[in-house]
Amino acid sequence: MSRRRGRGRPLNGVIVLDKPCGETSNEAVQFAKRQFSARRVGHTGSLDPLATGVLPLCFGEATKFSRFLLGADKRYVADVRFGVSTDSGDADGSVVATREVKGLTFDRVNEALERFRGEFEQTPSMFSAIKHNGTPLYKLARKGIEVERQPRSVTVFSNVLEALEADRGRLSIHCTKGTYVRCIVDELGELLGCGAHVTALRRTMVGPLGEEDAITKDEIVQAKADQRLERLLQPISTIVRDWPDIVVGSVTAFHLQNGQPVIVPHAPTEGWVRLCEGSGESAATFLGVGEILEDGRVAPRRLVVGENRRDRRRNLCAL
Repeated sequence: MSRRRGRGRPLNGVIVLDKPCGETSNEAVQFAKRQFSARRVGHTGSLDPLATGVLPLCFGEATKFSRFLLGADKRYVADVRFGVSTDSGDADGSVVATREVKGLTFDRVNEALERFRGEFEQTPSMFSAIKHNGTPLYKLARKGIEVERQPRSVTVFSNVLEALEADRGRLSIHCTKGTYVRCIVDELGELLGCGAHVTALRRTMVGPLGEEDAITKDEIVQAKADQRLERLLQPISTIVRDWPDIVVGSVTAFHLQNGQPVIVPHAPTEGWVRLCEGSGESAATFLGVGEILEDGRVAPRRLVVGENRRDRRRNLCAL
């Protein structure tokens, strides 16, 4: 018996949604799926309902490359209120303690932030989406159930206090995947002796994708009304646009698409690369991603397959 195809159009590409506050990442996915009438759409790492900002959505073949965004570095801007602690570490939670804020200075907060820079261990919040025996922790937390969580190693490349006025502050954070900003803020408040929680959180970057790439839900709705919806889709290669390119001819491309490592002159000596097919001055077509082996050959790791002619024209090696 043949497998039934999913409903919707087999679109391939990426959009960067500017997720609004109060909406789950899954709701954002379902919105995009409906608007584009797309067969397959997935996000690249959830944002809390409270959070806004950069939420890359992958369509069709792009979902095969979503893990490279899931594992990418992130940037956030967090608004903080000192003196009030919540059970979730953000404004969606219940207040558990209110304390006086006194002697809070820019230098004092900045000094305390040193504890949350570089590599350190962080215990995920009970209000995170991490699963315990198949159930997200936040669902257990809402039932008053707490389970043991193992600390995880995270790296915060920068953690800057951008503003401080009375009991309100703003942090700008650049970190690795899996870093919980509200945990940083909650622990920062305890270190300062007054408590704190996140009142607003905005993700401004995921890997190479930033706010300049983002579009709003209203813009998507308008584009649909104007019958220019597919123009919003960025090429799959956008996901790894900061990787070095290897452009090969049709014969070498054939070997790569059949899973064979190849020798490419002047290729990088290590790391991951974008694989593109092209010749002369014509625009190169994105084939997928590869990795440099120890012997210098380029091995294909993830490839784009099953494109129709229209998708192939769109799927260039985007810069």
